[in-house]
Amino acid sequence: MLGRSFSTAAAAAAAAAIGLLALNSNAAPTTQWKRDLKFDYNGQKVRGVNLGGWFVLEPWITPSMFEGNGGIDEYTLTRELGKDAAFSKLSQHWNSWITQDDFNQIAGAGLNHVRIPIGYWSVIPIDGDPYVQGAYEVFGKALDWAQAAGLKVMIDLHGAPGSQNGFDNSGRYGAIEWTQGDTVAHTIKVLNKIRDDHASHPAVAAIELLNEPMGWSLNMNTVRQFYMDGWGNLKNSNVAITFHDAFQGVTSWGDWGAGMWYLLLDTHHYQIFDTGAIAMSPTEHVRTACDFGNQMAGTGKWTISGEWTGGITDCAKWLNGKGKGARYDGTFGGSSRIGDCAGKSVGSVAALSGDDKQNIGRFIEAQLDAFEKASGWIFWTWKTESAPEWDMQDLLKEGLFPQPLTARKYPGQCG
Repeated sequence: MLGRSFSTAAAAAAAAAIGLLALNSNAAPTTQWKRDLKFDYNGQKVRGVNLGGWFVLEPWITPSMFEGNGGIDEYTLTRELGKDAAFSKLSQHWNSWITQDDFNQIAGAGLNHVRIPIGYWSVIPIDGDPYVQGAYEVFGKALDWAQAAGLKVMIDLHGAPGSQNGFDNSGRYGAIEWTQGDTVAHTIKVLNKIRDDHASHPAVAAIELLNEPMGWSLNMNTVRQFYMDGWGNLKNSNVAITFHDAFQGVTSWGDWGAGMWYLLLDTHHYQIFDTGAIAMSPTEHVRTACDFGNQMAGTGKWTISGEWTGGITDCAKWLNGKGKGARYDGTFGGSSRIGDCAGKSVGSVAALSGDDKQNIGRFIEAQLDAFEKASGWIFWTWKTESAPEWDMQDLLKEGLFPQPLTARKYPGQCG
């Protein structure tokens, strides 16, 4: 959540074989290269939810994990607790935050995908890191739970060594040091292990190479080469190979990837992390979502919004980082007050005002319509301790997330 490469020779050879495949809108691979994917990304819409805050901690999703200690991310939390206490605390969380029942509820709501974030440290740790291991074993069980519920899984490498974006959702808040030293090579090793261990699992339909690399702060040639190398190592697996737009804009990748089959472009759409967006009216939020759906539909690739939210404020406690305020009420870093976060920062959907419920419901429905102009969507996130605008389980319970998923209280918002 936002603070929420491949061999050139191989790519060229593949391009000669299958031509301009990647430039065709929602193009399916040619028969020559076709393998049996476990989900029809060409003919069906992705309708999914993220299992955020499970194997990669985020303070705003589970503030109870961070209350009463100095941790601001998983790195500092585990460092402060020490290995034994951290393992005790986190293993209890891993085994209770999401269970088979959650997968059953997700499937019962009509969804077909779950995106499961995991950090490099759970797969191949680095000596000297304070992180504790054990999540990867529970992660393996989660794939079986998904299969039992009839759901497909996108495995999402959410945190890379050194942090690829400086957000707490990468495991470590602060400097962006991914691409320094052997961090990229280690990331490739992690992806290869995930491939070897899980790509053949019947529930695993997609593997995301890396969540939200901060393209503004990284050398994009390095990022693209990493994507190419990652694709090259996964291309013979029967999974959709997913890559994030690296904050370059969803339309910036249309002429990239020719000859690389089964590419799935992931873009994350939030309208609350800058002062201009947070000041928009509900109608402007809807219009912006609809316009973004049109951009997604024009990329020439399978394209999903792999993270988005019902939130039209950034009021959720610690959403902008532990101990930090919100732009919406003017308590975050020099922002100007727009409204009141009372009732929005912590609580339940049921406790929201009638106007808030209507505005959130409208916004959710507009995004569903918009993103299904392209290949679909994966909501962030399934559950939280107390962030009502972001909690799909609670939004479903209170009728703000439509059931069935095609039902509309506010039809035709995107034309």
